[in-house]
Amino acid sequence: MYESLWGNTARIAGAVAEGIGPEVRALSTAEATAAMIAGVDLIVAGAPVLGFKLPSEKMRESIRANPGKAPAPPDLSHPAMRAWLDALPAGHGHSAAFDTRVRGPFGSAAPAIAEVLEQAGYVSIAKPVGFVVGGRFGPLRDGEVERAREWGAELAKALE
Repeated sequence: MYESLWGNTARIAGAVAEGIGPEVRALSTAEATAAMIAGVDLIVAGAPVLGFKLPSEKMRESIRANPGKAPAPPDLSHPAMRAWLDALPAGHGHSAAFDTRVRGPFGSAAPAIAEVLEQAGYVSIAKPVGFVVGGRFGPLRDGEVERAREWGAELAKALE
């Protein structure tokens, strides 16, 4: 499951899904409904870092009103990860969390995602991971997609 504003987090989610296995799909927060995820063995959730943390609706509205010098408009067609997590029904499975972030001391979102997943009953099988973008809007740094695919394969092995 992912929230992606400029496509970077979606690319990482897709690579993680590929690494886990051919039957796994990366779903946006709009696609990942409660019915769709009921009974899953593993939830991997990710979001971009904005304002040093997991984006809020207020941040998303600010981006909608003032997208800055983005090369393309942000994709705000799906709910924020924060809203998706708030609506997540309790479950019994496993989880992992990631974020996309600018390198440096610019915060993280993955630990907050992991915490909510754990509280909902999804036991973490990996430490939260950050994937690096070259700037606020991306692109992803060289090698990050491959690293995400490898992390997905590690998650699949951890489930065995």
